[in-house]
Amino acid sequence: MGILDGNPKDEPMHYGEISGLWQYSTAAKAMFSSLQAYRYHAGDKDLKRVIDDFIDLAYREIKDCDKLLKDNGILPSPALPDRPTAKMEDIPVGARFSDPEIAAMLSANVAVGLVHCSQIMGMSIREDIAAFFLKTHTLKANLGLSILRLTKEKGWLIPPPLQVKRELVNA
Repeated sequence: MGILDGNPKDEPMHYGEISGLWQYSTAAKAMFSSLQAYRYHAGDKDLKRVIDDFIDLAYREIKDCDKLLKDNGILPSPALPDRPTAKMEDIPVGARFSDPEIAAMLSANVAVGLVHCSQIMGMSIREDIAAFFLKTHTLKANLGLSILRLTKEKGWLIPPPLQVKRELVNA
């Protein structure tokens, strides 16, 4: 019988798992606050629906990460206060994020979140923590696909340089 082959929830977390969970929770709290602001800035109804999906995921990530931390005697970072409600029309045009900017920021957040999930999965020795981040990774990847489709449909996607196939000319 091995040292860590019982119920994963009864096993201690190692410092990498603790740090990864704590950092992920803290980042999710910051993202939750940003998403509230993006929701107020967004004008496109489809974008608002995607932002709502991001808000739901961030809320679940915070709740689940903080529960894991608390269950293991680790104090999570404090949550940021909710933003006061604002109407898009009340935000000056020069201070307002545009819908394409919001979509790009959401895409970038997905990319960073996927890497963070993968790092924690790779370092985890507790199966429950690895499984949690596998589930989170999958949910986040699905949101990434949603925002990619939306940016393509709305014409907001700015692709990197595309390879155009040309015939090679012998010199």
